[in-house]
Amino acid sequence: MNKPIAREPVLEVKNLKVSFHVREGELQAVRGVDFHVDPGEVVGIVGESGCGKSVTAQTLMRLIPSPPSRIKSGSIRFLGEEILLKSEKEMRKLRGSKMGMIFQDPMTSLNPTLTVGSQIIENLTRHLNMNAAQAKKRAIEMLKLVGIPSAETRINQYPHEFSGGMRQRVMIAIALACDPALLIADEPTTALDVTIQAQILEVMKELRSRLKTSIILITHNLGIVAGICDRVIVMYGGQVVETGTVKELFTNPKHPYTEGLLKSVPRLDSRKEEPLIPIIGTPPDLVHPPAGCAFAPRCPYTMRICQRLDPGLLDCGGTQAARCWLNHEMAQEANA
Repeated sequence: MNKPIAREPVLEVKNLKVSFHVREGELQAVRGVDFHVDPGEVVGIVGESGCGKSVTAQTLMRLIPSPPSRIKSGSIRFLGEEILLKSEKEMRKLRGSKMGMIFQDPMTSLNPTLTVGSQIIENLTRHLNMNAAQAKKRAIEMLKLVGIPSAETRINQYPHEFSGGMRQRVMIAIALACDPALLIADEPTTALDVTIQAQILEVMKELRSRLKTSIILITHNLGIVAGICDRVIVMYGGQVVETGTVKELFTNPKHPYTEGLLKSVPRLDSRKEEPLIPIIGTPPDLVHPPAGCAFAPRCPYTMRICQRLDPGLLDCGGTQAARCWLNHEMAQEANA
């Protein structure tokens, strides 16, 4: 019997640490992040504002300005190559070709002085060496692929002539024009109403199914995660605090922060009117991060050991892991 062929991850991040030098000192935005993305997989990164998810995403493509930022340590291996060792020239070849990114606000991401067609065509001529006719044909195909009607006409229009949802579709078309192995979507539906959000997610689902592109979806919306993602990475205080499949995290969260996020979201599968329970307190000061668990001051289950030591990610069975002493077999004894 033939053994299944092991697939190498498209992306593998190990011990990534990113800091910013601010007036108060060193702000440790990302503190030892580890995760991977497999071929054709959709991985959601969730957490409240300031948890480090967007900084992590921009670091993957080396888009954060230095200074004030500094990548202190870690490894980012993409398709077997170390991203952190590449020059800026090499990164420019990689961005848009093998790695694509969709930003939060398409109006500020698109160039208002250029037609949407020219912005897609530029990507194709730069990375795929197409001539003008080939690139235009491909650009029209991409606009049709993301659901923009009358693509042959609209390719000559400017961003201000499109609605917010249509501009986001254009951004997806630009990001996917060169068939990247990895698409990073940073809050792609934040500025859109719920109807347009649903349409954008359907587009991403269809593209993932058709093109087999791996996707990192960064969001604070757990409903979006449930609808499109295979695995979830929960971040808090610049760290990964829980990871696992969508089913594992939604049915049996192992970190109190994940539990708190789920309790603060309205449920549509219950006929009872259940009050939403907010997470009391504020995020940690990352200029002076705590020695122990970053969530300890806000945690209803905190123990003495939580104040002193960081447990690291502990295996919780299956593919699930959580950065919480409650999952350690010796936790009660250590707390004594």
